[in-house]
Amino acid sequence: MVGLHELLCNQCGLEFKALDPFGTFERTPAYDIEFPGNRRRAPRFSGHLPATIHLAEKNLDTGKVSYSQPARGHCESISKLGMTLTFMGTKFAEEELTRIGRLLFVRVDLPNGPIAVVVSLVTCDRPGHEHHKRGWVVGVSICDISENDTATLSSYLEKRAESEPLIGE
Repeated sequence: MVGLHELLCNQCGLEFKALDPFGTFERTPAYDIEFPGNRRRAPRFSGHLPATIHLAEKNLDTGKVSYSQPARGHCESISKLGMTLTFMGTKFAEEELTRIGRLLFVRVDLPNGPIAVVVSLVTCDRPGHEHHKRGWVVGVSICDISENDTATLSSYLEKRAESEPLIGE
């Protein structure tokens, strides 16, 4: 037939035949198109959950971990891979909280029970004006969590997935 051409979908690369009598479409490979809200590896949910945050130091010789005095804060968003924490940083030195990869020990009080996790600092921000910066907002990824706490977190996230929308980008 005249005008029947094999084409490729620019989004998924699927081959299909289409009627194009003037030959205006080219057979080109798919483009990498990123859709909003499709970048996360795990669903993330907002919340304002009480949290206790400690700096964690691992002794390389003994393998034991020691913790600083706690700071009270909140878990503002949570997923199975990480969380966003907000807290007043008066107990911690600024250089400790700006070091990416810094280990923290965090206890989050979920409605179905507390979880304790060791997390690694990914992002840090100190919102406010230059002279009025008091609190911290840190993004962390979960490094170590027990099986029981994993089950508690998964149960909480499943209940949230059923009842509430996800956080967008």
